[in-house]
Amino acid sequence: METDLDLEKLFLPAWAQDKPAGNRYEKFTGNEGMKPERRFNDKPGARPGPRRDGAGAGGGGDRRGGPSRGGARFGGGDRPGGGFRDRRDDRREPVRREPPAPLPEVGVAILPGEQGVESLARQIRMTGRAYPLFQIAQLVLDKPERYSVQLTVKKKAEGAPAQPLFVCALDETPWLSEEEAIAHVLKTQFATFYQVDRVATEPPKGVYTFVAQCALSGVVLGPPNHHDYQNQLRKLHSERFSRMPFDAYKAGVKIVRDEAVVKKWIEEQSFKTEYTVLNMPEPLKLATLEEVEQHFRTTHRETIIKSVDTLVVSGVMSRALRSRGLQQLVRAEWEQQRHFPLQLASTLSQQFANHGLQFFKVNKTVTHVAVARPQFLDLEATPVSENIKRILLFIQEHPKCTRRKLIETLAPAPARPTVLEVQPAAAPASPAEATPEQTALIADLHWLAHQGHIIEFADGKLEAAKKPLPKPTKPAKQPAATSPVAGGIEAVVGAVITDSPAAVEAAPAEAAAENAAVAAPLPADPAAASV
Repeated sequence: METDLDLEKLFLPAWAQDKPAGNRYEKFTGNEGMKPERRFNDKPGARPGPRRDGAGAGGGGDRRGGPSRGGARFGGGDRPGGGFRDRRDDRREPVRREPPAPLPEVGVAILPGEQGVESLARQIRMTGRAYPLFQIAQLVLDKPERYSVQLTVKKKAEGAPAQPLFVCALDETPWLSEEEAIAHVLKTQFATFYQVDRVATEPPKGVYTFVAQCALSGVVLGPPNHHDYQNQLRKLHSERFSRMPFDAYKAGVKIVRDEAVVKKWIEEQSFKTEYTVLNMPEPLKLATLEEVEQHFRTTHRETIIKSVDTLVVSGVMSRALRSRGLQQLVRAEWEQQRHFPLQLASTLSQQFANHGLQFFKVNKTVTHVAVARPQFLDLEATPVSENIKRILLFIQEHPKCTRRKLIETLAPAPARPTVLEVQPAAAPASPAEATPEQTALIADLHWLAHQGHIIEFADGKLEAAKKPLPKPTKPAKQPAATSPVAGGIEAVVGAVITDSPAAVEAAPAEAAAENAAVAAPLPADPAAASV
């Protein structure tokens, strides 16, 4: 998480923030999304070109009927020999799209960076402002450098993992299976464990005039009558085109009679590839990749691929996960939090509470975080200075006023000198220093905000803490008629409850909670307190 996350700057309106450099639309021509036949020529005033079906200018067909001879139509319709075909023949079966694969059963949680939270808490304490908790969560989600992602294995009722989770010890990448992790290591870290050597061997015997070539990848498979042709064909299909039916893939193989291509295949067959195992006391050579994979499973799997229950990856790494299932899962969680960041806001509230910050709701809807919860200051019952009384009365009389307006009204700056008294233009103008009255006013404003007597929101507006409303008294319930035995039992129970010390202290405790909200302990849910 960025340690320089500036709340003062990020909570400004969009037009007041930094403008993007350059023109974002300089690469657009205006023809994006149009069909090629509808695009105009580069010359000014040019008309669209002819249609692909030959109709229009220069076309030789008749739009209403069949081909024409000498300007006269014959047959008519759109079928050879005349007549119209049944339009029901054009009906196609709707394309059946397979439902998306279910997401893996792995728990995902987005965690804000500890350094970033500490920086945010320091800014909130210094400024004394109240910021919306959910908007701070949105700012954290804006950049992957500001958060990390925690993956957790879910357990079934019998204790078995619903979906195992594996990690590669070489680069800390998470995977859903050992096969995925092993394939990743052999693809990215192959040179760490094995060395590839090309050894000359006897070229294939016989005369070859053509070879088979994969039409999709361009790989030369060799002559169809070669003994290794079927092995190469199935190997290439399983490695790169396994989703395609084998018969359909095989039907797309083409025959090439180019001498250069045939010669290249013969030269490739004149060498064989061997794999030397590295970091071993005795040299060991393997002939095929299948042997290499088997050797890795036997020798390095237990030390490189590990099963874990919990793993935390950085936000940047979470955007580029190699496992497709985990990538879709993290993306879905990020989009859900982006829409409503309840989980991230809850985590932020716990971390902010550890830094001594408080939470409250504005109008019982928006949760804010600040240095203190709102606490009403009774000017008639509490002795305060005249300056503090002026600040509170001004804020109460001018709803949604700003700090600047308050200072300009209560402690205006002295009048500037006239034009004749201004220093020469060559001398740099020194910034205006705060007067002693303004300094005292700012200090009292800072104290009021940190005590919760006033609230300064993120947009700069000031509001005084409201007086808590008296709790309405409930009407006394009429006692129900009971039997003598029941009445005796209820009388005994009532006497026990009435004589209980907890019952005696209940009413004063409720009144104290209503009149002094700041004295109440921080609730587990930040939404428990309100203005």
